[in-house]
Amino acid sequence: MARPSAPDRLRRLLALVPWVVAHDGPTLEEVCARFGLSQDELVAELDLVFLCGVHPFTPDSLIDVAVADGRVWIRYADYLERPLRLTPDEGLALVAAGTAVLTVPGADPDGPLARGLAKLAGVLGVDPAADLDVTLGTAPAGVLESLQEAVAAGRAVEIDYYTYGRDQRTRRMVDPHSVFAAEGQWYLEAWCHLAEAERRFRLDRIGSLSVLDRPAARPHPGAAPDEDALATATVEGPGRRVFDPRPDDPRVVLELEPRARWVAEQYPLEGLEELGGGRCRVVLVASERAWLERLLLRLGPSARVVEGAEGVASAAAARILAHYR
Repeated sequence: MARPSAPDRLRRLLALVPWVVAHDGPTLEEVCARFGLSQDELVAELDLVFLCGVHPFTPDSLIDVAVADGRVWIRYADYLERPLRLTPDEGLALVAAGTAVLTVPGADPDGPLARGLAKLAGVLGVDPAADLDVTLGTAPAGVLESLQEAVAAGRAVEIDYYTYGRDQRTRRMVDPHSVFAAEGQWYLEAWCHLAEAERRFRLDRIGSLSVLDRPAARPHPGAAPDEDALATATVEGPGRRVFDPRPDDPRVVLELEPRARWVAEQYPLEGLEELGGGRCRVVLVASERAWLERLLLRLGPSARVVEGAEGVASAAAARILAHYR
């Protein structure tokens, strides 16, 4: 299993620290369950917290962390007691960033961070609920929470999953390892018993799930490619890869008119050549034919296949017309 990225860890710490401070000595088990961590992962995060501070890095300028008798305490450094002097722009940026942190799983919507943001928003005259739209992605009701609990408890899960690239729905058992947000979507990283390999699943494509009464296997070595296994989303999330093309995946070369330029901006490319007048030639990875068919039908005359997909669009169009007949 890939290690969490630095941005992922930072967001989690920004939610974890104020929650621990507010609860004044919660048990390690409580913290782990709330934030989906193992005890080893939690200790690693706490090892980072006590290094946080400002120059000259004396004890009064560092955050203090203490772990004893299965409990953890965090004490803010003295410099955090000083009032901030913010410009309106800085204050609005802080409200937006803090609102994003409150969407991190485990964050306390009624805790000190939320109360502080409410006071700052009141001074600025903004309503975060009405004036700010901050989201880390959507997931069906209960799916995100159930998977986080399964990860924390080390339980296997059975999911009903729709694979967009193959236009196929399957029932499969997985051993979940982590749940993370990347590029506006939530993902599950798990060992899939159907594929017999590591996979990543988008939570908004999970129709239903059941937490099983059996332990999840330990993470398997190697990268976890997206179960859709196609170039349908960005290659990189914030520090996380959500699509890993295989060396033998088909490549497609398209010439795009200016109105189809969005393809070069939305999908990961292996090549881009400017042709002038807003036109360009791109090389795409097309791991699944169903995805490529949908893309070519959507583009219509604004794209021309140069190599690698001859007849795909016409065959898909003929199949669709046959359904109408």
